[in-house]
Amino acid sequence: MVAWLVSLGRWKNWVFSTLPMLSGPRVLELGHGPGHLQTGLAKKGLTGFGLDRSRQMGAIAKSRSQKAGKPSRLMRGEAGRLPFVSGAFDEVVATFPTESILSDQGLREARRVLKDQGRLVVVPTGWITGGSPLERLAAWLFRATGQAGDWGTGLQAKLEAAGFAASLEAIDLPGSRVALLRGVKRGS
Repeated sequence: MVAWLVSLGRWKNWVFSTLPMLSGPRVLELGHGPGHLQTGLAKKGLTGFGLDRSRQMGAIAKSRSQKAGKPSRLMRGEAGRLPFVSGAFDEVVATFPTESILSDQGLREARRVLKDQGRLVVVPTGWITGGSPLERLAAWLFRATGQAGDWGTGLQAKLEAAGFAASLEAIDLPGSRVALLRGVKRGS
């Protein structure tokens, strides 16, 4: 609810901005939150797995998947200790990730569970860009609270150091924009 409110209802669109970048078939979402992307992956015909440290988010995501009639492959855990075998996934995705996901250990683990040439897709931040008074206020609040972080250039360098060929781009959405960071796992 808070995410919806501060983003003026755009948070889910920001999360879904990753879907066109994902082709799977096996996709791991780190920090699945309330499960919006998990249902989006299932609707796209991809096999989604989700990991989150929050028991409450797991319950919400499981309920959302059940209501959508989609399978849920969710587990509770930490990004720095992924409970999967090496090379298990074609892609790993994280939207508005926590520091643990983007820690050196979290990135090593993400790289480990990816197949050769597997892809990491991260949306580190989003911005309100609309011009209405409410949108300008929301954009100011995002900046004032530190929610509208920098572009992610530091993250791009961090992915490169972790063994990914990384690129960063902006994705324009109605009334907003997200930063999209992509990494391709370099040779073992």
